[in-house]
Amino acid sequence: MNKQELTAFCTEWLAAWTGNDPDTLVSYYDENALYSDPAHRDGLKGKEEIRRYFVKLLDVYRDWKWEPVEVFPIDSGAIVKWTCEIPVGPEVIHEIGLDIVEIANKKITRNEVFFDRTRLVASIEKSRRDQRLINL
Repeated sequence: MNKQELTAFCTEWLAAWTGNDPDTLVSYYDENALYSDPAHRDGLKGKEEIRRYFVKLLDVYRDWKWEPVEVFPIDSGAIVKWTCEIPVGPEVIHEIGLDIVEIANKKITRNEVFFDRTRLVASIEKSRRDQRLINL
């Protein structure tokens, strides 16, 4: 894929992370894909294992939004710099991160996600504490 095609692919793929539709999201992945993120550093292998994770993840984060900032072509796919908005309770966390995305036959064969999730974890913990206080 050329840079324009990669940018279009990555824009569509990142948009599929919003809306709690794991089947649409996983359709971008190859049957034998490898996926890793800060919660799964050793990686998930194969489309079905990745789908099981996406089902849970997207159910929790139905309204987050992902957009590419820059797409850097590499021989095997792209490095994607992205921004996202993650609603957690009344707060919205804004993050910037990078993905290594290897692509073959218009399917992702390897996806490694890198971002600092410190603010996200702190916000989740705060939201849980606040909810416990409300329930007292």
